[in-house]
Amino acid sequence: MVRYAVDCIRNIVFAGHGAVGKTTLADRMLYKAGKNTRPGCPDDGTSLLDTDDDEKERKHSVTSHLAHFDHNGCRVNLIDSPGYPDFIGHTISGLDAVETAVIVISATSGIEANTRRAFQLAEEASKARMVVINKCDGENIDLPALLGNLHELFGTHCALMNAPNGTGNRFTAVISALDPPANAPAGLPVDLAHAHQELIDAAVEADEALMEKYLSGVSLESEELSRAMVHAIADGALIPIFFMAAKKDIGVAEFMDALVAYAPSPIPLPLKAKQNGQDLVIEPLPDGPVVARVFKTRIDPFVSRMSFARLYSGTLKKDASLKNERSGKMLKAHQMLDVQGAQHEALSEAGPGELVVLVKADDLRTGDLLTSGIDGLATRPFTFPIPMIALAVEPKSQADQQKISGALHKIEDEDPTFTVSREEQTHEMVMHGMSELHLQLVRNRLHNREKVDVIVHTPRVPYHETVTTSAEGSYRHKKQSGGAGQFAEVHLRISPCPQGVNPEEYFTSERFTSLRHYHYDPAHNFCFIDRVTGGSVPNQFIPAVEKGVRERLEKGVLAGCQVQDVVVELFFGKDHPVDSNENAFKTAARMCFKEVFLKARPALLEPIVHLDITIPQAKLGDITSDLNSRRGRMEGMDNAPGGMTVVKAHAPLSEVTTYARSLSSMTGGQGSFTMEFSHYETVPPQEQQKIIAAAKVAEDEV
Repeated sequence: MVRYAVDCIRNIVFAGHGAVGKTTLADRMLYKAGKNTRPGCPDDGTSLLDTDDDEKERKHSVTSHLAHFDHNGCRVNLIDSPGYPDFIGHTISGLDAVETAVIVISATSGIEANTRRAFQLAEEASKARMVVINKCDGENIDLPALLGNLHELFGTHCALMNAPNGTGNRFTAVISALDPPANAPAGLPVDLAHAHQELIDAAVEADEALMEKYLSGVSLESEELSRAMVHAIADGALIPIFFMAAKKDIGVAEFMDALVAYAPSPIPLPLKAKQNGQDLVIEPLPDGPVVARVFKTRIDPFVSRMSFARLYSGTLKKDASLKNERSGKMLKAHQMLDVQGAQHEALSEAGPGELVVLVKADDLRTGDLLTSGIDGLATRPFTFPIPMIALAVEPKSQADQQKISGALHKIEDEDPTFTVSREEQTHEMVMHGMSELHLQLVRNRLHNREKVDVIVHTPRVPYHETVTTSAEGSYRHKKQSGGAGQFAEVHLRISPCPQGVNPEEYFTSERFTSLRHYHYDPAHNFCFIDRVTGGSVPNQFIPAVEKGVRERLEKGVLAGCQVQDVVVELFFGKDHPVDSNENAFKTAARMCFKEVFLKARPALLEPIVHLDITIPQAKLGDITSDLNSRRGRMEGMDNAPGGMTVVKAHAPLSEVTTYARSLSSMTGGQGSFTMEFSHYETVPPQEQQKIIAAAKVAEDEV
């Protein structure tokens, strides 16, 4: 027997910009529902939801939190997501677990950068949307302008569910636009009759039969109008707007009533999936196959690994066996929890529509699909933004050396927009996040939770070295110090290797006559060719020559960078019957490569990245000018919703390592960008001299 009937469950996520009062509203609702003895508040550290040390210190959320309450016979599951763009990953995953996104806006600040983004994410995920305009008791509120912006950016489907009786100190109550009083108070900041008409029009628009009845002049019953509103909100044809001042408890009760009455249950918005490539709708049936998805991971120091999951179908019981569709492995739900902020209690079973936590399932990751009684199931994968800000990280002490990798990977499991990798060329461990603040919080978490302190610095840019023409030369290695000596002579030719060559055709063409054999390395576009004739270099020493060349490739010649796009031909040499050995030929090859490389007009190559920069249209000139100063090239632009423009450009990686900070400054925090590797290009001579000089200084210091 499941705890809650599916039609009595409401799953919502609070989303929007930072400092608009999402957590304050959630705390107030929990208090009014009897889940707390006092209305918590992030500002004084009493919030039931902001429980992490970083959240209490900064007075804002840095991760999503789960809570629940009962109201008017319904169970409301609430996910409070952080509002700053640095933590947008938690909003994305939270949206996946709910039917309704509540976009909270500050009446004093208006529509901000993350407001637009949260609204767009909810629309793309096909979620029902509601808008809460909070802080209506603030000063200098231009309500008509704010409502005009809402309609312009989010569409004409936005309609007032209620209206404030005033703004600032005059705001003391909200008045229903659905059932307006016969005599509306004077001096309302909105036209209540017009708001009522807009609301009814939006509600009946999604129901053709009801629309015909309404247009024919027949009065609508309140029950059929209520059903129409639920359908219209679920369908996106109606986006209701509510006014409140959560901190003063104005409009909160009315919002809670409307949430239960009009927010869709899981029934009208079932999970859309694919089974063996065929479309399938997973209905929320208690006796159906178990289908659940992990939307959040938390490594709790006391409870161990916690996997927050949304149950879409079936009844999940304690100790039930589940299949992880990602790994194909089976796991047991040994322990299930019902979570309320930082508090939790054990569950024996849960039904469709519920949000539960599975404990100590170490194989689970955010986004994993869990099933029982159904095979070959797949759902739309999470799409998280690529973290753009990078810092090289190393342990502060030898004692932290063994712990740092495991500690960083724990955070990587928890945070879908944080990654850590080891760069092969620079040999650095690099962590990537959404912003400098994001990575600072990672460092705080390493210190506070994992007891690991780290040193960070800007990662080294992975420059490459190459040649632009052909050259040849020789080197004789001769060493005699009593007893057996060392002798080897190597003759090499170095030439450029074009990108995208077909090795079987290119290296056997006429330009490489008398070729005996070759080894091609596609990772570095490097080829070593054996063209020795007459046994001038004995066969047993040729592998040593190649090994010596490869060692020099790794260390570079100009600035200590990996060499790529070169062909090295061994065509002559000399040996000594007694003093020649593998080490001698390896040394000769290294030195010969260095000398010939410098003759072949060497050049540095730098990584070029592709940028998609989303900015307000008014900032286009500033962005273009800044890109030019960074040696960037604009490739085009596209229009985006909400008066935004997407600029497409290429730029050297070295010029955009701190671009996030500059973009935020130029756009007032409204700009964002994605970046991915494109290709390598030759560094301009003036820049090349600076890089080589810096590398020489660093080498001298070592």
